[in-house]
Amino acid sequence: MLTDTDGSATANGRSRTYTNGKSGQRPSAAATAYGTRKSSSNGTSRPRQPEKYFGHDREEVTRLLIQALSDMGYNEAAQNVSQVSGYELENATVASFRTAILEGNWVEAERLLESSVSSRDVESQNPGGMVLANGANRDVMRFWVRQQKYLELLERGEAGQGLMVLRNELSPLYQNTQKLQLLSALLMCDSKEELRSKANWDGADGQSRQILLSELSKCISPSVMLPEHRLANLLHQVKELQITGCLWHSNAVPPSLYSDHYCNQADFPTDNVLELDEHPGEVWQVNFSHDGTKMASCGSDRYVIIWEVPSFKILHTLKDHNDGVGNAAWSWDDTMLVSCCRDHHARLWDVATGKCLLQLSAFSEPVSSCVWSPDNKSFITGSLDDRASLLQWNLSGERIHDWTGPSRIEELALSPNGRWLVAMDTHRHIHVYNFGTREFEYKLDLKARLTSISISQNSRHLLVNQTNGYAQLIDLVLRTPIQHYTGHSGGDYVIRSFLGGADEMFVISGSEDGYVNIWNKSSAQCVQRLLAHRPRCNSAAWCPSNPKLFATCGDDGKVKIWSNENWWRRNHIEPLQRQSSSSATRTLHS
Repeated sequence: MLTDTDGSATANGRSRTYTNGKSGQRPSAAATAYGTRKSSSNGTSRPRQPEKYFGHDREEVTRLLIQALSDMGYNEAAQNVSQVSGYELENATVASFRTAILEGNWVEAERLLESSVSSRDVESQNPGGMVLANGANRDVMRFWVRQQKYLELLERGEAGQGLMVLRNELSPLYQNTQKLQLLSALLMCDSKEELRSKANWDGADGQSRQILLSELSKCISPSVMLPEHRLANLLHQVKELQITGCLWHSNAVPPSLYSDHYCNQADFPTDNVLELDEHPGEVWQVNFSHDGTKMASCGSDRYVIIWEVPSFKILHTLKDHNDGVGNAAWSWDDTMLVSCCRDHHARLWDVATGKCLLQLSAFSEPVSSCVWSPDNKSFITGSLDDRASLLQWNLSGERIHDWTGPSRIEELALSPNGRWLVAMDTHRHIHVYNFGTREFEYKLDLKARLTSISISQNSRHLLVNQTNGYAQLIDLVLRTPIQHYTGHSGGDYVIRSFLGGADEMFVISGSEDGYVNIWNKSSAQCVQRLLAHRPRCNSAAWCPSNPKLFATCGDDGKVKIWSNENWWRRNHIEPLQRQSSSSATRTLHS
């Protein structure tokens, strides 16, 4: 429970056998920049190593190695590297501050914090102490420490002492009345469990002190206290950079650190390997199950067809609709599916049997969209009905919640982590909610009519397609566009765009002109433009379990499967050859 943070930080500075510099000597006056170089022992001078390691600062590289070795449990090796190199992971002051936080010695922690210096003052003051990062607010850091102290007092049942801390130590530091009222209300908790629940805090014996240290470390200069798991994060950035720069990225296996990453263009899915024409009418949407073993398609013919992947044989045809079906939504465990129909009904289906489990009849206008709660116990429908535009239902068909704000909802998206619920109306607005609390967060006017929305797997970004042939990627936290994609055409009909491919590196979209367009998500470079359907390509979807496979659908009544020659041979030619060979063998022995 930290001020102005989301409390999601992982532990920083776990207790280790290697004590991050506590056993080293206090730096001498000749210490380097911030006191992380040990003075030599017993009067002998170790030969000075070159200051650069292939162009990199030797001290920085060494300290990263010491931290990484310690993180991996190689404590003796970390200690040896520190002793041989003469560099410490942290100076004695920072190590003492770490220990004070983890052991709950709040007086010592505040004393060390008070003696810290800002990075701009480090040249004129003792460099062997604790240096704050640029922009760090010492009062905010004090508040975090005292807040932890306050919560631990309440947890131990010392409400009187806690009240003194709230009045005399916390209130003078922080003027956010709402925050202080929340802390004050915790005095009324009847049990430790109630306190932890209301404070979103796991107690002194949980991870709260480590989380506190993690947040405090962000306010301390990395010159004296490395960000947690720094080498691992740098290696992750290297992999991400190589993946981002791979124009034809199609390998689901994470890149190796042993060699540079490369994907063969021939593996990228550009071949139309199958055409499925079982729909007698227009096909409006294709949607793979989350595990990639099934696919649903729906459209104007009043059918939802469930296909097996990769054979693409029909498992079920769901026919009990009285008008076109515009949306089919898989539950997160892929055992159920909701169909949204223009006949003013939503229907819940059992995927294994193909039977209709439930029909919702609460709408006077078409049901346009559906998303599932992450627990698979409820789902949310969007409708063009002003009186039932955004509703949550349980599996018995009982209404759980009604968001009364937006009207005429055409599309919904729910983030995989359950944080964001986004509703798209029939005009040009998106309405963003905190799904956990059901509270309205904000509304964006995108200045053009919208046709589809979808959320990235990391739950951070929203992809929006518009009728003007313009798609954009919006940061849900910052509430601002970070990339846009052009080259496809819009119009009066629903055209859907999605994120997909290996590491979700691509944006794929249908188009009014019948083409399917694929862009690199980061650079917005169009890497493929393929003629898919006539007169229009309504939707495209990437298989989540196979980055070399995607599907498209269109007004020509076809569902097309796209991959490469290797996929076609492995999944269709070779099985037929094995079947033919087996039949020949049985005939020979009969």
